[in-house]
Amino acid sequence: MTAHVAVAERDISLTFAKGMTVLKAFDAQSTELTLPQIGRLTGYDRATTRRLVLTLVHLGYVRQRDRAFSLTPRILVLAGGFLQGRQFGKTIQPVMRAFAQRIGETISMAMLDGMDAVYVAHSGSEAGMARIGFTIGSRVPLLSTAIGRVLLAASDAETAREAIEGAPLEPHTPLTLIDREAIAREVKAGGEAGYAFVEGEFEVGVAGLAVPIRTQSGTTAGLGLSAPRERFADEDFRREAVECLRECAGAVAGLL
Repeated sequence: MTAHVAVAERDISLTFAKGMTVLKAFDAQSTELTLPQIGRLTGYDRATTRRLVLTLVHLGYVRQRDRAFSLTPRILVLAGGFLQGRQFGKTIQPVMRAFAQRIGETISMAMLDGMDAVYVAHSGSEAGMARIGFTIGSRVPLLSTAIGRVLLAASDAETAREAIEGAPLEPHTPLTLIDREAIAREVKAGGEAGYAFVEGEFEVGVAGLAVPIRTQSGTTAGLGLSAPRERFADEDFRREAVECLRECAGAVAGLL
């Protein structure tokens, strides 16, 4: 999991933490929420929910329309410092774009965050971008995606074990592995091979391939691409995709 510095509870602002929980209640399936819905998702009572939401409205991170609330573009400011600080747009994405054009598919970068993989960069072909359907900040499960498994394979043993034993596991497709021991074997195999390959487990008819990014700073990150399963049936394409991702990972490792 993402490393957290131990902080005494007396030094933590619980109100601020609750506000962040409210922001995380909004996602691709819940772009507009009422106060009762936010309360159910966060577990907060109505008075607390109302006070937190109206504070976020006042600060400009949430807008209100009738009884529904939604995030505003200002929310991107919270991620801007991270992305700009690591110069994703200036240095990393141009490198990824060059390799994506070579392979003809979108290449995505993700990092480990809790029990999810979070996309932090995308660069690729127009066809690939139209198919992938994820944006920067999108979260995908660790256990049923190639990018998730390769992040676990690149993590320390305790982090991988905690995720394999405790991360949410749901059957996204009829092919999704739901046996945690089998997933552990797949993660181990991916670590030994230097790449992870997942076929039809997260999206029907789609396969994913991912490699780790090995940095001196210890950042746990990975690069991946998705394509129709039939494309990976071509051994030449699969071999070229692995090599392309590995070269791209080597090129961006020093930039993180």
